[in-house]
Amino acid sequence: MQGVGVDRLFEAGAHFAQVKSRRHPTMKKFVLGTKSKVEIFDLVKTDEQLIAAKTAMAALARDGKTVLFVGGKREISDQVREAAAKIGQPYVAGRWLGGTISNFVEIKKRIDRLADLQAKRDSGELAKTHTKLERVFIDREIERLETRLSGLSTLAKRPDAMIIVDPKREAHAAKEANDAHIPVIGIMSSDNDLSDAQFPIVTNDASRKTVELLLGELAAAYAAGRAA
Repeated sequence: MQGVGVDRLFEAGAHFAQVKSRRHPTMKKFVLGTKSKVEIFDLVKTDEQLIAAKTAMAALARDGKTVLFVGGKREISDQVREAAAKIGQPYVAGRWLGGTISNFVEIKKRIDRLADLQAKRDSGELAKTHTKLERVFIDREIERLETRLSGLSTLAKRPDAMIIVDPKREAHAAKEANDAHIPVIGIMSSDNDLSDAQFPIVTNDASRKTVELLLGELAAAYAAGRAA
């Protein structure tokens, strides 16, 4: 596996960290210096971490494992959704639904409920068996479930691994993953705790270009592993 190189990371703005006062103690070794009070990441180390994460993604694909993409920040949610969709993997690109991992049995019931209602609506069965008013309420239920669960519709069991953009913001997702011993690839800035991810990629997690670049590389590694 290859990285993308320091130049591409730099062009994407991956080098910008947080101000020093927000830096988590575990992140000190990845900081190269400071510019205008903002700390700067050592992108050589970031690229090395990307290679390790890509290697893990390829191995997961070869073994037929499921990877759940997570990232609800408005500025990067589209990138999360698109990267997961390219390789047919589940995603959460909005608010994390508590219990998605820790209480998956109940979450799976909601996923199945959504699939059942969608199938009955699309086949015309609902129109035959329910009044117009009842269908209005059912449509609202479908809309509500789609908002929360559409990215999880293909998830038949707990994921084998997770990619989390900004584990500090997605603290509930990161905790559920770690409690369940599900490995996490974390795209994380200097305000994160390094221990929240088994495969950290220390970078600017608020940059759309950076996140798009890294997710694209991870998805491509998964696709290559699946084709191997």
